[in-house]
Amino acid sequence: MGAGGSRVVTEPGNGTLEIFPLDTTAATLVPLCTELFRDHWAAIRFGILIQGSVLEIRAPAAPVTVAMLDGYLTVAFDAWHLHICIDDHRGLDRPVDPQLAQHRRTARAEFYRRLDPDARPVSWGLRLFNGRGEQQLTVFLPNPFLDENDQNLASPNWTRLTLWDDLRRRYLGLDPDPRDRTAPRFVHDE
Repeated sequence: MGAGGSRVVTEPGNGTLEIFPLDTTAATLVPLCTELFRDHWAAIRFGILIQGSVLEIRAPAAPVTVAMLDGYLTVAFDAWHLHICIDDHRGLDRPVDPQLAQHRRTARAEFYRRLDPDARPVSWGLRLFNGRGEQQLTVFLPNPFLDENDQNLASPNWTRLTLWDDLRRRYLGLDPDPRDRTAPRFVHDE
């Protein structure tokens, strides 16, 4: 185990990650996801990161709605929206089979930081997985090695770790980690 109950894993295609498990109750996930989309929409990217597909969406503006209905968090922008099942889902008009509801709901949530070959953090984020371990969502947090247009910076801008540091403090009870500021540049190790 690493710092604050974290663990280091190697995932094919994702490289080496340090994982910080989060509580998957609505009491944690609803405020966390609401805050990320409502208050930090301009700083984050979100989508999926699976073998053969990386979808990084940048919100065009603040969402017009962030709301819960029947276990699903809905984040609505002007022209499109997303739904993610993070709480009890029963079905509004007809009951949902309990096994299907369990499959849909977030069963694993984690903050992560991807490590370079020298075990220095080079990217940070949040991942949610459903009851079958399928990825529901990745939120890519601001990266000190990239500007707001995802272009490489000549030197790291460590202020871009402010959101990461704040989330670690509030959701994990961890102080900022000096190790987050040790890598010289962004690298893909796979």
